[in-house]
Amino acid sequence: MKDFFSVKEFSKLTGIEASTLRFWDDIGLFCPAKRDPENNYRYYSPPQLIAVNFITVFSRLDVPLKDINALSGGRTPEKIIQMIEQKERLLDMEMRRLRESYSVIHMRRDLINSGLRLMRGFKTVDGLREESETTPDNAVSVKSGSLTILHRDEMKYNLGPRAEWLEGEDFYKPFNDFCQQANEMHINPYFPIGAYHDSFDTFMAAPGEPQHFISLDPTGNRTMPAGDYLTGFHLGYYGEFDDLNERMAEYIKENNLTVSGPLYVVYLFDEICIEDPTQYLAMVSVAVSMPKKKS
Repeated sequence: MKDFFSVKEFSKLTGIEASTLRFWDDIGLFCPAKRDPENNYRYYSPPQLIAVNFITVFSRLDVPLKDINALSGGRTPEKIIQMIEQKERLLDMEMRRLRESYSVIHMRRDLINSGLRLMRGFKTVDGLREESETTPDNAVSVKSGSLTILHRDEMKYNLGPRAEWLEGEDFYKPFNDFCQQANEMHINPYFPIGAYHDSFDTFMAAPGEPQHFISLDPTGNRTMPAGDYLTGFHLGYYGEFDDLNERMAEYIKENNLTVSGPLYVVYLFDEICIEDPTQYLAMVSVAVSMPKKKS
């Protein structure tokens, strides 16, 4: 092996850009073994091919150059383990943030796709979306504005504090209160936000005044169980449902359904994906059971 390498040769052997090597030399981080006294050219020794790993490893881990430089001349196992543990804590925080961001994106993608499928219309058989090209005779058509019983998978969420509604108060303040309190309750408000009514009766009495707001966090501490849900859809601004509550009540009566549990409002389209608030798309669901067939 050669006794010394030029900047170009050292760059080729290590994969480090020549301009980076010159910069490291200028700031005193990693200097060549010698310089030519006549032309001031830099020359690196073979042992430096290994020594430079100290910088490249920590640079790859996004440790600031000033921190690397501070340790480069007097590093010890104790000092390095301290740096590694500090970086590990920062990476743990970043990974949690990335996982959370991925969950937010994934949840919004699923809701928007559900809204797009609904606007196109689809068929269900026994409450399940029909995927086959040949639709059975007993398939039910589902589209915006329709009422139907759909089988829903389990959904996790976080429940916000009880909303306070003053007489004549619009939707903004209780919603904003939830967003303000979310951080204190360790609730992520960047997940899609829905509404929670204690029962179908409370929705009937005041459809635009839910008892709670919910964050659709898939790691939430509450669960909407899987099962059959009477599901209605409505285009309109938050809290505006026209006669949806009355139509749902009529459907329940006509089909002799038994209603149980809370009622959920989830927005498939909201301000994140659509500008016109009259086109926000709400999905309203309450668990139901069919009357038992006589044997």
